[in-house]
Amino acid sequence: MVFRLWRMAGLLLCPWLVWGAGGPLGIDHRWNYDDRGLWRRSYQVGLEDGVLLLEVVGAFSTQGDTRLGLTVRRTIDSTVLTAIATEVLKFSTQRARPDQTDNPNLWFKGRAYQSFPSGEVALQASFVTPFIAEYHTDHPWVWALEALPAYDALARMKVQGHWQTDVLAGWALGTALGVYSQRRKSPLVFGLLPHGVSATYRAQW
Repeated sequence: MVFRLWRMAGLLLCPWLVWGAGGPLGIDHRWNYDDRGLWRRSYQVGLEDGVLLLEVVGAFSTQGDTRLGLTVRRTIDSTVLTAIATEVLKFSTQRARPDQTDNPNLWFKGRAYQSFPSGEVALQASFVTPFIAEYHTDHPWVWALEALPAYDALARMKVQGHWQTDVLAGWALGTALGVYSQRRKSPLVFGLLPHGVSATYRAQW
């Protein structure tokens, strides 16, 4: 699965890789700023908020012992673990963003520099991966969910929020933790909450 996701990422980004000028893979360069139409920053923020809302609503509106309910709860595990991992990496690497410099090789520059990896792309990948891992055999169309991290990766580079390796790293990190969360026998986050919190609203009321 991970290989297939990386292949999709490669197909997405390959038209630009040949123009790479730096970074850890030699593919990083700043795109011309574009905050119009589909790439508007407000749409990116809306997508992020929408995914988080779907996770919360889904977790409290589905039964935890059903296939769908368990999958939704695993997306929350994936999201929480991914958020922690990305924050640790951002504060550790302290990479300058494209809107801060045209040099993709500036690392360890201080806490104001948090380009690596892309937290928003990681979030999208962490959200879709448990669903893909759970349902791809029965419902191959679920692979279409990869459009979310793909769109976000392009959008983040369009508004000069991240370099190419930032979004690839975020995509890979969210995918890896999504697979890990989906393979756990029981959800981690809801397992730490008091008994009954994970019950559905319908069951409670």
